Amino acid sequence: MAKLSGPMLPPKSGGAPKQAVILLHGYGADGSDLIGLGHHWGPLLPDALFIAPNAPTPCAGNPFGFEWFPLAVDRIAGRIEGAKNAAPVIIEFLTDLWTQTDIKPADTFLVGFSQGAMMALHVGTALPRPIKGIVAFSGAFVPAEGFPAIDKAPVALIHGDLDQVVDPGLSRQAATELTAAGFDVSLHISSGTAHGIAPDGLDFATSFMLAQTA
Repeated sequence: MAKLSGPMLPPKSGGAPKQAVILLHGYGADGSDLIGLGHHWGPLLPDALFIAPNAPTPCAGNPFGFEWFPLAVDRIAGRIEGAKNAAPVIIEFLTDLWTQTDIKPADTFLVGFSQGAMMALHVGTALPRPIKGIVAFSGAFVPAEGFPAIDKAPVALIHGDLDQVVDPGLSRQAATELTAAGFDVSLHISSGTAHGIAPDGLDFATSFMLAQTA
């Protein structure tokens, strides 16, 4: 199995990391696309290590980027199969992180954008050990075989209402499904926003993460 690696930012405190924020990029991008969130959140979470791993497979649609799974003609079936196939490498990455550091699952955030958000939700809602929280920007929910986890991480779903790449209705649907399964879900729809992270969406995510660390 491929090992994930990508850009990393050490804790602003200068000490050993006590938290981890894992940033999962979207289709055709790479870790550098999201590591900027670490610069934004670093001063607010000074003990956090930020890691933005590159997905394991070069992207068929962008030779300079990566993909967690390929796009299929049938997007729903493609997400189900793709997320299932991509999950083990992310789980192994997290397990290695927790084994090799003093960081615990309960001190780890999973954050993703678009396809990375799908993976954050797929993996984070089925882990046997609860993590601190899941933030999904412009994503969709594909349940894993272990869903729902016994101990459920809080979830923040953020989506632009003008997104033509991933239907914002998929985040609304995710909120309904996750809430029904017993998860504490926060949903924010950014008005006038296409497929991206708007300032108000970023502020919502920031408030959510700080609330989990209070």
